[in-house]
Amino acid sequence: MLVIVIWAVAIAAAIVAGLQILSFRQAVLGSDAIARVQARWAARAGVETMIAIMEYHTENPDPDDALALILDLQDNSYGTLETGTYDIRHFLDGIENAGPLDEHSKANINLLSTTELMNVEDMTPDVVGAIVDWRDTNEDAGMLGAEKTYYQNRGKSYEPRNASFRNFAELELVAGVWPESTRGEDWNLDGRLDPNEDDGEETWPEDNHDGILDAGLSGLLTASSLTSPRAASGEDRLNLVTAKSEEVVERLGLTEPQTSALLAYAKTPNARLEQLLVLPLSTLSQGGTSAAGGANPIGGAGAATGGKNSAGSSAQGRTGRSSSGNSGATGGITQAGPGNLDSATIGKVMNECTLKEFTRPEPGKMNVNTVSGRVLKEVFDMNPKLVDSLLSRRDAKVTGLTSLAAVLDIPGMTPQILSSLATKLDVQSFVFTISCRGRSITVGGESEMVVTVDRSTLPAQILMYREP
Repeated sequence: MLVIVIWAVAIAAAIVAGLQILSFRQAVLGSDAIARVQARWAARAGVETMIAIMEYHTENPDPDDALALILDLQDNSYGTLETGTYDIRHFLDGIENAGPLDEHSKANINLLSTTELMNVEDMTPDVVGAIVDWRDTNEDAGMLGAEKTYYQNRGKSYEPRNASFRNFAELELVAGVWPESTRGEDWNLDGRLDPNEDDGEETWPEDNHDGILDAGLSGLLTASSLTSPRAASGEDRLNLVTAKSEEVVERLGLTEPQTSALLAYAKTPNARLEQLLVLPLSTLSQGGTSAAGGANPIGGAGAATGGKNSAGSSAQGRTGRSSSGNSGATGGITQAGPGNLDSATIGKVMNECTLKEFTRPEPGKMNVNTVSGRVLKEVFDMNPKLVDSLLSRRDAKVTGLTSLAAVLDIPGMTPQILSSLATKLDVQSFVFTISCRGRSITVGGESEMVVTVDRSTLPAQILMYREP
C-alpha cells in the first residue's frame, strides 16, 4: 500500500512539474506574442505620425522655408508610447540620418538617359540597353538590349513592362541585373544598417563590417519619386499656356508688360521655363533662343571652372545677352527692361507655374535641398567643385534653397548650367520612404515597417507597404 502511495505521489509530482513547464512555456510564448504586437503597433504609430506630418505640410506649406517638412519629420523620428518606442532613420551617402528617406534625394531611373546610366559605377552597355528596352514603349530591342523574346527564350515567366519602372526592386527583373549590385549590403532594402548587414562574414549578406551601409544601386537610384500638380504655395500649378492675364498678375504679382511677355513666351514652340534663367523675358517672348543651343553643360571640368563652359559658348554666350542687345547685371538673372524679371520673380515663376496640363503623376525631379552629392557627381558627371559649392550653399541656409535661381552666384555656376540643372532639380519633395522600427518596452521585441508615401494628394497615398 505504501508503495502505491509513493508511486501516486511521484506521478502527481511529475504531472505538476510538466504542467509547470508547459505553463511557463505558454507564458513565455504569450509574452513574446504580446511583445510582437506592442512592437508592431509602436512601428505603426511612427508611420502614422510621419504621414500626419506630411499631410499637414501639404495642406499648410511654407514657400519661404524649403526645409520645414524635412526638419519636422526629423524632429519626430523617435517617439515613446505607453507600451513601446519607435525609431525612424535611413542612410544616405554613407551617413545615417533621422527621419524618412526622401525619394527625391536620388535619381529616378525612369528619367535617366543612356549616357547618365552609363555613368553609374559598374554599369555595362548590355545592362543599360536592357534597362532602356524594359522601360521604352516598343518591342524593338536595342543593339545590346533585351526585349520580350530574350526573356521568353530563357524561360522567364515575365516580359519587359514597356513602361516606367513601378518600384526599384523591379530593376532586378532586367536582364543582367543582379541583387548583389542593386542591394549591396542592404539586402532587405530598408535603407538601414541592420545587425546582419554589419557583421562581416558571420551572416548573410556579406559586408565589410565598417558601420556604414553600402546600399549598391539603391543608394543612387529610385523609381518612386513623382511629380505633383501642387506648387510651392500649395495651390495647383498655374498653366501659363491657358492662364488669363488677371490670374498671372494675382498669383505672381507681375506687371502688365511682364504678364504679356510671359504669356506670349508660354505659347511659343518648345517653350521651357528654365530658359528664363538664360535669356531676358523680352527676348524669349519675341522668339529668342539660348546661346547654349540646348546643349547639356552640367558635366565635365570645364562646366564649373569659370573658364570655357562645356556648351562651347564664349563669355558673351554664357550671359545669353550679346545676341539680343540686352545686358543683365548678374550674368543672366537680373533682367533689364520693364518687361523682364529679377531672380526672385524667376524663382517664383518656376515654383508656381507649368507649361503643360497635369494629367497623371510622372517620374519626379530631385530636390536640391536633399539630393545626394554622390548622385550629382557620379550619375550626372557634374564637376565635384561645383557640386561641393552647391551643397555648401544649401547647407548654409536655415530655410534651404527656396528657388534654384538663388544659386547662380556660386563659384563655377553659369546660366546655361543652371538652366540644365533646372530640368533635373526642384525645391520640393513629395514621396518619402518611412523605415520605422518599433520596440516593445516590456520584453524588447522588435517589428519593422517600410512604407513609401506620396504626400502630393490629400489624404496621402501609400505606394508601397511591407514588413521585412
